[in-house]
Amino acid sequence: MHILKMGIYAALCAGLLVSPAHAEKADRDKPVNIEADSVTLDDVKKISVYAGNVILTQGTLMLRADRIQATQNATGLDKLSAVGRPVAFRQKLDDSEDVIEGVSDRIEFDSVTNQIELIGQAHLQRGSDELRGARISYNANTGFYKVVGQPNATDPTGRVRATILPKPRAAQPAAQP
Repeated sequence: MHILKMGIYAALCAGLLVSPAHAEKADRDKPVNIEADSVTLDDVKKISVYAGNVILTQGTLMLRADRIQATQNATGLDKLSAVGRPVAFRQKLDDSEDVIEGVSDRIEFDSVTNQIELIGQAHLQRGSDELRGARISYNANTGFYKVVGQPNATDPTGRVRATILPKPRAAQPAAQP
């Protein structure tokens, strides 16, 4: 029974990370694999904790953390928290060869609001485009990002940094005389 519950927790944990940034939809149907040095389950509080070099994979998604904690409510996953120095994830995006990669000290997910937070030295990169700040918030329901800076967080000025490269222009046909 505990192994089954671990699988449910794991599936819920991984499913939440697939939503942001138009991630590979096919990943949702793939098995979830979690490796850790230890796992504890509390059936009463509905909390599972994976600790020690945690690696979660599902399809093209890979998440590395020192510790992942998942909490369930009556409808399934309620919240997920991953901590590490850093927590890192990588996933292929739909209809593209692009991948999105992110690192931060902590990643929090709330399934009720479908909100993901990268907290502490947050960095997201898609191709050559990147965002850096103390905190990056993303709402998967609205597609809205918010990046917040903080003194001494990722830049001595405490400001948010964004790099957006121009897309290559399609070759224009030569004008005919």
